[in-house]
Amino acid sequence: MGNESKTGVLLVNLGTPDAPTTTALRRYLAEFLADPDVVTLPRILWLPILYLLVLRIRPAKSAEAYRRIWTKAGSPLLVNSQALADKLEAALGSGFRLALGMRYGNPSIPAALESLRQQGVDRLSVLPLYPQYAAATTGSNLRAVERVLKRMGWPVPWKSVQDYHVDLVYIGALAASVREHWAKHGRAAKLIVSFHGIPQQVSDKGDPYAGQCAATATALAKELKLTKEEWQQTFQSRFGPARWLQPYTDDVLRACAGDGIRQVDVICPGFAADCLETLEEISLRYAEAFHVAGGGELRYIPALNSRDDHVQALVGLVAGALHGEEA
Repeated sequence: MGNESKTGVLLVNLGTPDAPTTTALRRYLAEFLADPDVVTLPRILWLPILYLLVLRIRPAKSAEAYRRIWTKAGSPLLVNSQALADKLEAALGSGFRLALGMRYGNPSIPAALESLRQQGVDRLSVLPLYPQYAAATTGSNLRAVERVLKRMGWPVPWKSVQDYHVDLVYIGALAASVREHWAKHGRAAKLIVSFHGIPQQVSDKGDPYAGQCAATATALAKELKLTKEEWQQTFQSRFGPARWLQPYTDDVLRACAGDGIRQVDVICPGFAADCLETLEEISLRYAEAFHVAGGGELRYIPALNSRDDHVQALVGLVAGALHGEEA
């Protein structure tokens, strides 16, 4: 791979606010929730709700949640994604130039692509950090890349990774992280495999996300040799009154507590880097709810972040994309 002299790699993640403040969250959420791939309601109905109601209430609540996990180095998602990007670029070798771009917020996809153009790359591999494809994540990211390249007038040939939900190295890295957690902390009675949810209606219309999540969870359980009683797949992070993919993670945790389960392990294979949904929602808020419901300890197993085996999985994905079909 190092023989390629001008290969650009665009590593893409969802995004993060610039600061854990109401103002920064309002700006970030306005960009995120105005994306028609994220909220599929007709614009004429949704945008008044977004600007007149949601953006007046949600930013303050979200800012409070971000303050619970914000670090001296900044947003955990950005810090973890940048560490992963640095290790991936080093692993790819001198023939590659890598830039990190966020679909929403900074560093932006346009800024990342401009950086790669300035470095003289003559072909591009786009790697969205979403193992399971969803129109609201990978699909939105790739459409954004296409729009930006067209606006830039940069006809660079590019190829992309659509998903890697059952990639053997990725599944192996997940399993290794679970085994390491068990070796250090002991094994809980149940492993919860939690994914970010999407509206059920979106799934019903053909989005492959739910099926890919099930395939990832099943592959992980098989690699760990778990019986069906020892693990369960769930969905978290629902928003609004509509029905989302089920079972909901918080409902399952309450049921576990009600069944007398005192200890659960939770892993979130859909998140390549730790972020608000893993560090605040799961590790803090859901852990508190599990305890209040009568459970004991919820132990969160960290995302793969910049683990060496995660980096090697991504190296393989970049190589595969460059030898696959053009986007």
